[in-house]
Amino acid sequence: MKRKHLAPAAAILATGALVLSACGEAPEDSAAGDGGGDNSDYKACIVSDQGGWDDKSFNESAKAGLDMAVEELGIDHATAESSADADFGPNVDNMVSQGCNITLGVGFLLEGAIHDAAEANTDLHFGLVDATFTDDDSNTVELDNGKPIIFNTAEAAYLAGYLAAGMSESGTVATFGGIQIPSVTIFMDGFVDGVAKYNEDNGDEEVKVLGWDKEAQSGSFSGDFENQSQGQALTEQFISQDADIIMPVAGPVGLGAASAASADGDTSIVWVDQDGYESTEYGDIILTTVQKEIATAVKDTIAQDVEGNFSSEPYVGTLENGGVDLAPYHDFEDEVPEELDAKVQELKEQIISGDIVVESPSTP
Repeated sequence: MKRKHLAPAAAILATGALVLSACGEAPEDSAAGDGGGDNSDYKACIVSDQGGWDDKSFNESAKAGLDMAVEELGIDHATAESSADADFGPNVDNMVSQGCNITLGVGFLLEGAIHDAAEANTDLHFGLVDATFTDDDSNTVELDNGKPIIFNTAEAAYLAGYLAAGMSESGTVATFGGIQIPSVTIFMDGFVDGVAKYNEDNGDEEVKVLGWDKEAQSGSFSGDFENQSQGQALTEQFISQDADIIMPVAGPVGLGAASAASADGDTSIVWVDQDGYESTEYGDIILTTVQKEIATAVKDTIAQDVEGNFSSEPYVGTLENGGVDLAPYHDFEDEVPEELDAKVQELKEQIISGDIVVESPSTP
């Protein structure tokens, strides 16, 4: 029986509607790179989610990993950029029809298309960035030819929450997501717990978090990963409620949040996925970034396959293995008190050692 997948729009609790377009862009097909390897008969392919390759976030990071593999290994490759959930299946099928040795889907929303293609093409390999493979009841399943590439971002977001609480002058911080999916809410869970730890350590202070109730698993979402005006509107609402540090977990929607924060002049942003100081024009207001080393994980997955060492065992990025981390404070380096930074580093070591376990319903 063909596996059924719940349509993303029906599964999402969000404040805004999904913005869908008719179709994705035609796949880009390129010749082998000029790297040191001689693997021109090997083809690695990748499909984006709605955010596209220029999302300043996880799609862009995954594409960078493919580019690194092409450069270093001398492989052939192809890409397909999705602009709506209806593009996922056709884009993945196109990669299969091109004879891609491995096809990677970027994001939770690609799970259905990658899963179906893997089951229908057991002689090919597949990868899924930011999600695991599941059955119709959302139970995790293993596929012999499918590799999940996932990240325990709650650990690094915990540090960001503690840092934000310590840096907040108003005593109010906030977070919101693009879509309520595990790869988004895991950030928000960690952030909330980090603020709670700060409050525990500083009994005379009580920093509030707007936008996410971890216990109820409910909060604020823009509704997609594209509509920057929604991110701007949510951020303006948070600012009106005195939030002065905000963490958007929403890909390009976060640029709308950064725009609102910049216009306010007294609000900072915690970015996610790739260092926002380097990847956006809003570096001067970005306190730090909860980073995922997606590019390296994608490159390594492709390299292992090229070498004949493909494994379906999930890659899980953690603080311990460097798969997740906090980016430098950059322009805020001199503003973060030494005592606060020392505490953040101490908490990092406690998480790595297992003395602190950051828990989330979405923990991989």
